[in-house]
Amino acid sequence: MQTTQWHERAAQLKIDGRAFINGQRVAAESGAVFDCISPIDGRNLASVARCDVADVDKAVVAARSAFDDRRWAGLAPTERKRTLIKFADLLLQNREELALLETLDMGKPIKYSLSVDVPASANCIRWYGEAVDKIYDEIAPTADSALALITREPVGVVAAIVPWNYPMIMASWKLGPALAAGNSVVLKPSEKSPLTALRMAEIALEAGIPAGVFNVVPGYGHEAGSALALHMDVDCIGFTGSTRVGKLIIKYAGESNLKRAWTELGGKSANIVCADCPDLDAAVRSSIGAMFFNQGESCNAPSRLFVEESIKAQFLEKALALMPSFQVGDPLDENTVMGAIVDGIQLKSVLSYIEAGKTEGAKLLSGGVQQRSDSGGCYVSPTLFDGVDSSMTIAREEIFGPVLSVFGFSDLQEAIRLANATPYGLQAAVWTSDLNKAIQTARALKAGTVHVNAYDEDDMTVPFGGYKQSGNGRDKSLHAFDKYTELKTTWMRIG
Repeated sequence: MQTTQWHERAAQLKIDGRAFINGQRVAAESGAVFDCISPIDGRNLASVARCDVADVDKAVVAARSAFDDRRWAGLAPTERKRTLIKFADLLLQNREELALLETLDMGKPIKYSLSVDVPASANCIRWYGEAVDKIYDEIAPTADSALALITREPVGVVAAIVPWNYPMIMASWKLGPALAAGNSVVLKPSEKSPLTALRMAEIALEAGIPAGVFNVVPGYGHEAGSALALHMDVDCIGFTGSTRVGKLIIKYAGESNLKRAWTELGGKSANIVCADCPDLDAAVRSSIGAMFFNQGESCNAPSRLFVEESIKAQFLEKALALMPSFQVGDPLDENTVMGAIVDGIQLKSVLSYIEAGKTEGAKLLSGGVQQRSDSGGCYVSPTLFDGVDSSMTIAREEIFGPVLSVFGFSDLQEAIRLANATPYGLQAAVWTSDLNKAIQTARALKAGTVHVNAYDEDDMTVPFGGYKQSGNGRDKSLHAFDKYTELKTTWMRIG
């Protein structure tokens, strides 16, 4: 589709910003709304329901009723499987609409909304649908005088709070296993990107997921989000977002009913390139591409790049030659690979980090400026700093924008020490031809995922999550079922 056609479709969109509760679109009980502003050009996309405690309670009541009468949980796993697969099929059938909503809402290029976000979301829902009738319970190896059954049961009402950087994908990572296991869900999307979540709920109903099983309450974190975390009838909460808010979620869970709280939080991932890297060009492409994908608004972005001194100049030369291919452009142009920062607040934050880098002595090699300001949108050029010291702000804090910090190293053990010298532990990577070095470094790096001679490659079959203050939860893979199910032992005396 041509750029002009995407702009025409965007102009013709009629967006319903009401909440989705018990199978219906509803206004907030208070009647309050907030403006959903596109970072592409500053236009107001829709007035969205500003849900608060009353709306959250209404959604939780609907979810509890749906769970208790077993309209979804009581179905055979094969029935839930068929419905979830249909849900995935319908997401793909509505691919262009969903991709357009995602791009308009948070600024990512339509190229990737179409090719990554919507297909990945559908694949996630389908994968968990396919998995649910293939997971067996257990019989414990007890004495002959007893029979002990170990079974999984859905936990009940699941609250899911998801961020703005990958709205559909992050929602699907919660919805897939939670729904497949038989739970009811109340989803709170970010106020910065609520539109695809609301549309997904309508599509889920069309697929046959019963009313009340999947509810969406848009709103602000301190209103709708905290209400979910504090609600006494929510059994489990899955949260993806900042470490600061994640700590509040865990606190609220403890203050209420001690609900399970699973958090996937921030990152400051280290990417180590050794002199014996098997393919320097591949390392450059992967390092730069993974960093600037999604405008750098990724919790697992490899924002700390450690390059062995003997190849550092060559690496930087190749990296700088690649930088022009990641320049920002119109997100509705299918040739654009870097779009808009999600909003003015985040843009200001990213620019302040760039200024801090310059002030504290880092060497700005490329980018570092606001762009396309005449569009009314929020854009910043991909930014590369060299000569970064671990004490600098840009080396310590998660920026969540297109800012890459480069460090030199001569001693691999020192690089590993610096890589681990962070409160985060989401992902990491090492590039080397030495198998022993690769294994030893991977073991030494404190991160939930360590890539070897690659970055940001994954699959639904492997878990995603981190160590330390990157959180305690794992999305994706069969391990995600652990978050949304209870283990029950049924002990029977024989004879």
